[in-house]
Amino acid sequence: MLSKVLIANRGEIALRVVRACAEAGVRSVAVYSDADRAAPHVLAASEAVRIGPAPATESYLRGEALIEAARATGADAVHPGYGFLAENAEFAEAVDAAGLTFIGPPAGAIGAMGDKTRARARMREAGVPVVPGTEAALADAGEARAAAAEIGYPILLKAAAGGGGKGMRVVREPAELEGALRAAGDEARAAFGDDRVYVERFLEGPRHIEIQILADAHGNVLHLGERECSIQRRHQKLVEEAPSTVLDPAQRSEMGEAAVAAARAVGYENAGTVEFLWSDGAFYFLEMNTRLQVEHPVTELVTGLDLVHWQLRVAAGEALPFRQEDVRLAGHAIECRITAEDALQGFLPSSGRIEHLEIPGGPGVRWDGGIARGQEVTLHYDPLLGKLIAHGADRPAAIARMRRALRELRVVGVDTSATFHAALMNDPDFCAGRFDIGFFDRRGAALTAGNVPEDREFAAAVAAALLEHERRRRNEVSRVDGGARPSRWREGAVGDSATNARGWR
Repeated sequence: MLSKVLIANRGEIALRVVRACAEAGVRSVAVYSDADRAAPHVLAASEAVRIGPAPATESYLRGEALIEAARATGADAVHPGYGFLAENAEFAEAVDAAGLTFIGPPAGAIGAMGDKTRARARMREAGVPVVPGTEAALADAGEARAAAAEIGYPILLKAAAGGGGKGMRVVREPAELEGALRAAGDEARAAFGDDRVYVERFLEGPRHIEIQILADAHGNVLHLGERECSIQRRHQKLVEEAPSTVLDPAQRSEMGEAAVAAARAVGYENAGTVEFLWSDGAFYFLEMNTRLQVEHPVTELVTGLDLVHWQLRVAAGEALPFRQEDVRLAGHAIECRITAEDALQGFLPSSGRIEHLEIPGGPGVRWDGGIARGQEVTLHYDPLLGKLIAHGADRPAAIARMRRALRELRVVGVDTSATFHAALMNDPDFCAGRFDIGFFDRRGAALTAGNVPEDREFAAAVAAALLEHERRRRNEVSRVDGGARPSRWREGAVGDSATNARGWR
């Protein structure tokens, strides 16, 4: 087994890996920017190393600094989490070159799936269904017109070098093509440093369904069922669940086998996800995420498998001790991504200090979070605060449990997306499983409209009470010693303990 793992990430995924390491008897090394000095993942790790100023380009994206931190602390492996450098083939190569174990797939597999046009070609060769489209990136507008005429409108322009909705444009008629092509190329260049774009047929009203795979270095590749990820806003997932409401056992097996074939085609190892679009009973390869996914907890809850533990064990060279027929799905799980965004104001980013935090609990409820009371939420990073996951015997039970958990969740100091999720869990179409990737476009406005919800009223009341408590405390301090001592509340509940973290560097 590995002895010490540096976690090249932050927030809830870093804390998730710290905890998995602790359970496996492996020491962990957290890295932190100046903005994350007292973050929960930093305080929970065996050691912590400052990696740079708050901007990600000066901290979490500095591959050479991360590797140097691993060397300085005696780590023998690096877990990239997700986001940042998790799908960067050059970083994986640099980790290997430094004599460290990269807890993820080989760099070659990352590179093969990172370029979307190359990945599509490989999938065709492996017999995996692919949405009709161009074999390579477009050379110019003329080639785009010819491809669109052959495929037929509407078409989808997509960035060749990345995903996540960046560099993506739907084109419904020829007059829109050249402007959309320029816009997609500009956005792709800004997001990925690469303006290449290719064309796919645009599928109307598909479902976004992905298959979790797990592979070792001994030739074993398994699929662990599917996740439904169709509730999206601007191609960013809001809710995920397992299993999907539209797949029967036969098609689940067929999609799983296609995902395994995709993984084998690139020599994949460790955990990964193959994403598909499902439409009218047919499915098509979309892309492969060569890392752990944000939504991995729903798979863990329905399979009983700890994916991060298996990432560590596979990276250490262990063979998977179970077979495909041993994988069983039990019950239903739903995950809501709780973000620092004001759902009632168009999902505007929100920042501030977390003044009050209550985490839901009880049977079948899980919170994977990276925040604590007193912590500052900034605009430097992804707005994800944590993931609220509910598991039940079936989908209605999971939804009911999620409703209850959302009522219990209290975050005061920043606005969150929980208001949207609470409304969604009561939406009749969602509850009946009637949705596709266009659901938010059709229903989002209704789900984020209306009067101030009960939770927000509660938050305002708590905030007022806390301010009154602080006013009285400051008056008391002033009476005792003229106000010489700073207020602990003013500095934040986690601030004073930061310098006591073990092994700080």
